[in-house]
Amino acid sequence: MKTKSQKSEELEKGKDLLAKSEFLVFTDFTKVGAEDLRRFRMELRKVGAGFLVIKKRLLGILLKGHSADFDMKKNKLSLGTVFAPDIEKSAGTVYKFFKELKVEKEKILGGYDLKQKAEMSPAVVLAIGQLPPREVLLSQLLGMIAAPIQSLLYVLSERSKMVENKK
Repeated sequence: MKTKSQKSEELEKGKDLLAKSEFLVFTDFTKVGAEDLRRFRMELRKVGAGFLVIKKRLLGILLKGHSADFDMKKNKLSLGTVFAPDIEKSAGTVYKFFKELKVEKEKILGGYDLKQKAEMSPAVVLAIGQLPPREVLLSQLLGMIAAPIQSLLYVLSERSKMVENKK
């Protein structure tokens, strides 16, 4: 059982993380080893996110102080919270970590967008986490735009070769 000073210390740490965050991703960390959690925290730090295991009641107090309306009681499991400055990189990191453990669908419990004050389902967080990086998406888009033009140029090139061969 934590003392009141420990709880207030947790709240302060949570406030600092919440001030730097735009999104929260909720995870279940039960049956995840301490070494794996340490590795998870290091991966999150690389993308500018933080992971905090905080009591649901304290997290509810934090979110109410940030005028966010989120019901903590619907999650019966232990809750680990990823405080993320951007959802794409953080959800990707969370997804990859739990995919390595082969439990991505059970351990990602959902998310919350602090700017829009909107709750995100686990399916949405999983979908965002599975997206490739921005650069890859842009190159794929460019390839799809350029493909018809390349095909047309190929057809015209072959047609001109046929015309030249007939002469």
